[in-house]
Amino acid sequence: MATRLLLTLLVALVAAQGSHARDRGADGRFDRRESSHFVLLQDVDIDQSGGFHGSRRFEQQVLASLEGAYENLDRLLGLRPERKLDVLVYDPTLFDREFARLFRFQAAGFYAGIIRVRGATELSLSLQRVLHHELVHAALDAEAPSLLLPAWINEGGAEWFEARALGKRGLSEHEWGALRHWYGLGSLYSLAQLSVPTFARMGAEQAQVAYVQSYATIEWLARTYGERSLRRFYRELIRSRNLERSLERVYRLDSRQLEQQFFAQLG
Repeated sequence: MATRLLLTLLVALVAAQGSHARDRGADGRFDRRESSHFVLLQDVDIDQSGGFHGSRRFEQQVLASLEGAYENLDRLLGLRPERKLDVLVYDPTLFDREFARLFRFQAAGFYAGIIRVRGATELSLSLQRVLHHELVHAALDAEAPSLLLPAWINEGGAEWFEARALGKRGLSEHEWGALRHWYGLGSLYSLAQLSVPTFARMGAEQAQVAYVQSYATIEWLARTYGERSLRRFYRELIRSRNLERSLERVYRLDSRQLEQQFFAQLG
């Protein structure tokens, strides 16, 4: 989930709920553990299935996954926050009760000053994807806290990184088929439409299109100009704080040309 608008919408709610959520979690409290770059608070009820050591092992696995993603984040997107990032892993029941009504589609995590994710009793592939996705939002916020990025860059970069960090290169056949189907229906968005602060207010079907199209746009840049270009692009965005200037300097494109060339591959 994108950061700025969600931060404005959620800070008051999280502040109001945060203290009593910590008091009535699955185990009655959030267990705390730190690594080099993260502070993890987790409340998943693992005791019955894995006991105390199961909970500790889960925390260690989550932090190991995050630390690995942190190194990939610097390598792939040039983002390396200096401060430690806070991560809250909620018991699924608590997460749904506290946050489900904030979105018009099912959300497994979001970033609003802290990475907050819907947990599990094991470090599943889906949980890793959510952690890696939200890490991009947290890193962008840490490196450029007042920079408002278009959602296609924020969410597209997070979608691309979560896939790439776990070994996926490029869109799947299913994703390509969906894009071509939506293109034929005229359901894809312009870049201007994808430049809203967040997709959180979209319905489920609209959000699905927006996320896949944003991911595909970032993937197109990586595939066409090389993955190293994305690192230059995000660093230039943070430095210049100007999208059109960054596109021009790295890709010799403006937003209109990028949109035209992206759609041309689908036509």
